[in-house]
Amino acid sequence: MAQVRVENLSKRFGGVTALQRESLTIPDTTLTVLVGPSGCGKTTLLRLVAGLEDATEGAIYVGERQVNDVPAWDRNIAMVFQSYALYPHMTVFKNIAFPLEAHHTSKGEIKARVERTADILGISELLARMPRQLSGGQMQRVAIGRAIVRNPEVFLMDEPLSNLDAKLRVTMRGELKRLQKELGVTTLYVTHDQAEAMTMADTLVVMRGGRIQQVGKPEEVYLKPQNVFVAGFIGSPSMNFLPGQLSGDGAAFASPDLTYSLPAAVRAALAGRQGQELILGVRPEDVNVAWSASQSALPAKVYITEPLGKENLLTLQIGKQLIKASISGRLTAKIDDQVWVRFDPAALHAFDARSEESLL
Repeated sequence: MAQVRVENLSKRFGGVTALQRESLTIPDTTLTVLVGPSGCGKTTLLRLVAGLEDATEGAIYVGERQVNDVPAWDRNIAMVFQSYALYPHMTVFKNIAFPLEAHHTSKGEIKARVERTADILGISELLARMPRQLSGGQMQRVAIGRAIVRNPEVFLMDEPLSNLDAKLRVTMRGELKRLQKELGVTTLYVTHDQAEAMTMADTLVVMRGGRIQQVGKPEEVYLKPQNVFVAGFIGSPSMNFLPGQLSGDGAAFASPDLTYSLPAAVRAALAGRQGQELILGVRPEDVNVAWSASQSALPAKVYITEPLGKENLLTLQIGKQLIKASISGRLTAKIDDQVWVRFDPAALHAFDARSEESLL
């Protein structure tokens, strides 16, 4: 297995810069997930590592070897695409065996490795079938098997589950995560689905506009987002953002719709910023909803209710401001109910209104 490292890597397509002088290390044996909206540069970065695109500038290393000038087929990297890319005229056995045959591996070795790979993936009974006889999940396993059988140093996966239905996608992401741990192959995985990214990653890399916004463990990125974009992109429903300013005495957050007393820890972190414009952030699960007034609680009305079974998602109106709150599915709320809200003091976020960088 091998560590993957990119240094000051850039890619330009004519006048469009898809990746802007980024550096990143993917540790050996780990699963690193690139996540971000369409056009953020995550697939471009993956294709550069794979050798499917040439870097405009910067260096790419697989282990200690710089591979910028090494062709894709000599990098010992296996890639799994969004489309299964199976050969329709070949059996499952032949599809998995194809990369070994291309390297003139002996027939006995091919048979042993294909059968071992099929056993790992639970598709041994499918080896004689044609791709048209398989379900979507089975075809994805075959595509993964074709990558595994080569014993590569690195796996690259470009949204491999996006063509599956929702239930199978959840099942397959768990199986992929377990498979990666069992094989111990360094893996770089691309997705636009933040839930998929959070559940699978050892390391999460959030991208936007060709730039890396934050790198860290999923729980670190979720709890301590470095800017407004990361805070809004990671987490579903998205974080609530309240624009306003710090009061003159630094004790409260004020906007046209509300004035909210800040906990001591937040006041201390924002010391010296009195009167500064900022954005207060709070996740829906950290908005506490009550049906009776209490000290420092904000009055609100229920604007929309969305029952989700285990929880109810409420859209609350405070003045002209709408925020989301997640409450227990055992609690019921009706549109236009009068409620009072408080924010979990340990879960507040504050961002500079101009730079949008975190202040806490």
